[in-house]
Amino acid sequence: MTDCDDDNPPDGFVLSSGRGPYTSHNGPFFHKVTEKGFVHGVRVRQRHCNSRGITHGGMLMAFADGLLGTAVWRATQTIALTVRMNSDFLSAARPGEWLEGTAEVTRATRSVAFCEASLYVGPRPVLKASGVFKLMARHKSQN
Repeated sequence: MTDCDDDNPPDGFVLSSGRGPYTSHNGPFFHKVTEKGFVHGVRVRQRHCNSRGITHGGMLMAFADGLLGTAVWRATQTIALTVRMNSDFLSAARPGEWLEGTAEVTRATRSVAFCEASLYVGPRPVLKASGVFKLMARHKSQN
């Protein structure tokens, strides 16, 4: 499938807004919230790909980093910065495919959070990631 102007997200996904310039440039990204948590998604385009015609590893890692950060925010209501992220590339995502993922915090202390993310195309796993995030206590939500 070639690059298209229609991102055609699956039912239930809405356009994500309020992202920084880097993430907005890489998108558009979509999200939905379910009883089990949240899911982010993106329609893979040619601009997301490397010279082999598959999604660039850096794009996958940036997408996973956003998932991990979202999980930390949802669990702690605190802005956090990535300290470390490990990624395992499991398969490729190609132009036209719907790539989605989710993440969860596995442990949080007062100063750091540990989390895991999974990216997939349909039932096919594409990337697994784990991360450590520094919680920025002065930016904790007052809500």
